[in-house]
Amino acid sequence: MLEERGFQLLLAGAHHVKILPGRKTDVGDAAWLAELLEHGLLRGSFVPPPVIRQLRDLTRYRKRLIQAHSGECQRIQKTLQDAGIKLDSVAADILGVSGRAMPRPPATWQAGRAAARATTSPAANAAPASPPRATAGWPTC
Repeated sequence: MLEERGFQLLLAGAHHVKILPGRKTDVGDAAWLAELLEHGLLRGSFVPPPVIRQLRDLTRYRKRLIQAHSGECQRIQKTLQDAGIKLDSVAADILGVSGRAMPRPPATWQAGRAAARATTSPAANAAPASPPRATAGWPTC
């Protein structure tokens, strides 16, 4: 904000200022720093340009989002484990396509059981009438 108005900012490191002799109150420090600055005895720290500062802010924000996402993944995984569902032992990513497809709501349990009973009937397990013929160039197994 001050840079936009034409002020030249100098960020002095506390470790550099601390070793210099002088008063150690806020008012006394301000006057002492102004005098040191007039005599050119203060070294400024590096202040990146605005573009770099914005990029750093975005990087920090991205890091916070990734940490929040990881925390939510771990919370979901713990909730599933508390419910007796060990999804992480069969799916590498529990929030991936496979991991999300595995747990089903209780309303679909009856439909899943009915489908399982239908596939265990003798008619469903009957062998096909004739196997498909192999085409030229393809090996038959």
